[in-house]
Amino acid sequence: MSLKHTISSLLFIIIIGCAHKTESTADFKDLEGNSVLLSDFKGKRILINFWATWCVPCIDEMPSMAEAHELLASENYVFLFATTDEMSKIDKFKEKHQFPFQYLRYQTSLDKLNIHALPATFIYNTEGELVKRLDGAQEWNSAEMIKQLKSIE
Repeated sequence: MSLKHTISSLLFIIIIGCAHKTESTADFKDLEGNSVLLSDFKGKRILINFWATWCVPCIDEMPSMAEAHELLASENYVFLFATTDEMSKIDKFKEKHQFPFQYLRYQTSLDKLNIHALPATFIYNTEGELVKRLDGAQEWNSAEMIKQLKSIE
């Protein structure tokens, strides 16, 4: 094989390797410290809300999210609540507020997701594709919002 073909082959392998995103390391941990991958929820619709224990708008929207979670219980949705706060702060918040949420710790900078203000919510379809992003607090239990969330395949 010529040097030109060898170099071309190596570049092809490098490009393909870089283009293929792998989830070998998880950006999320559950409250027990286990890695969580979005692919763990394959075939489900995922609503992942990025929030913080100190964020007043985040906490203000949680009761409507809890109601939306209940209204969508039969709709194949997983609600995840990710924060960069320390595990101890998440545990204290969970004990104090008693919301029925699956809390996660996001271990990477929010800048990686282009999040510069909280709350921010990402919604994925059953194929694992991001189909909607909502920035700022929402009225999650409104008829219009429930209709929008139900329409996501």
